[in-house]
Amino acid sequence: MGSDGKCGHGGGGCSSGNEHQGGGRDEMNEFLDNQLLSKRMSMIKNKIIVMSGKGGVGKSTVAANIAVGLAMRGLRVGLLDVDIHGPSVPRLLGLADARPDHDEFGLKPVECKVGDAVLRVMSIGFLTSNRDEAIIWRGPMKMTAIKQFLKDVAWGELDFLVIDSPPGTGDEPLSVCQLIPGLTGAVIVTTPQKLAIDDVRKSIAFCNRLNLRVLGVVENMSGFVCPKCGETIDVFKSGGGQEMASDMGVPFLGKVPLDPAVVAAGDDGSPVAASIADGPTAAAFSLMIEPLLTLVNNDGEQIQQKEGAAMRIAIPTAQGSLCMHFGHCEVFTIFDVEDNKVVKTQTLTPPEHEPGVIPKWLSEQKATHIIAGGMGSRAQDLFKQYGIEVVVGAPALAPQNVVEQYLSGSLQCGGNVCDH
Repeated sequence: MGSDGKCGHGGGGCSSGNEHQGGGRDEMNEFLDNQLLSKRMSMIKNKIIVMSGKGGVGKSTVAANIAVGLAMRGLRVGLLDVDIHGPSVPRLLGLADARPDHDEFGLKPVECKVGDAVLRVMSIGFLTSNRDEAIIWRGPMKMTAIKQFLKDVAWGELDFLVIDSPPGTGDEPLSVCQLIPGLTGAVIVTTPQKLAIDDVRKSIAFCNRLNLRVLGVVENMSGFVCPKCGETIDVFKSGGGQEMASDMGVPFLGKVPLDPAVVAAGDDGSPVAASIADGPTAAAFSLMIEPLLTLVNNDGEQIQQKEGAAMRIAIPTAQGSLCMHFGHCEVFTIFDVEDNKVVKTQTLTPPEHEPGVIPKWLSEQKATHIIAGGMGSRAQDLFKQYGIEVVVGAPALAPQNVVEQYLSGSLQCGGNVCDH
């Protein structure tokens, strides 16, 4: 140390001091990057990661069709493909030759027209000069790339960002979960056979470890649809994904058949949700996004379909009166309400009562409310996950009287008679 208090290394200065300054610059750059990332993500109301513990289950097809289905409902939707080594989204959407533009606001996502809607898309597949080129990256490089997709892409304001991740519980899904503030939840994709389900269970465990909400399980390739006669054959069995969802206490979003039309649509770059809207597979995708439409966004507002402003109230009914436990009812009396008045009434027979079945079934019937005498806490959570408001402790009156009192604000509800 010299008499002036400086390091005695001549006029070149202290190398360790330069390192400290460099470290400070790195910290500042990271701070600014995180600020930009948070700003980008704050403009997106719902961020959903589509994942699976098993490869080859059609996860990218499910992610693309969910995104397309949401966009066709008039919502602002982005689709991010973070499968670094095997990006499938460009091919599925007919964008294999697309290249993103860049302006002062950042990298612009590629726009994919879906009917009257526009889907904003980004993938590593847009940025490689040779589609046959292998990307050989270790974990840190993949995390850096994913961070750039999130902070440098000018997504703009979106209702949903659907993120297609590669199979497993490794670098890519972990990076997404760590980088995105306020990640809404995960959609888990499986096929029915035990070989896939054993691995997919790990994805749900992954979400539990990270306190990430599981929005639901999709059972893909559930039965083969014969292109000639339309009969469904259970090639990979059926019901395995539904059973797993029930066992692990998470919602089940539905089954998607193994349909040759899906393969043809994917190869042609035209997702089945848009190109074959009247087929069984498109119908399955349409049903599975219904619960996603009821997610609560970051502003605390509920996202609904354009035509979904009306209220649909379900009353579990037995012997002409409200049944004190929804699972013991004979039928559900359904009331359609507009402008606080009942405009239509119908009765529907529910499926056999098993854990998790009725909440999904009522969601498929587009119910917005259920009024019951008693309901277990787990069932209440499932109804809420499907966006169905729950009222418990209602008296055993005629369903019409229950609804009229509810709409007038005079319904007297007591304690929950079945809180288990």
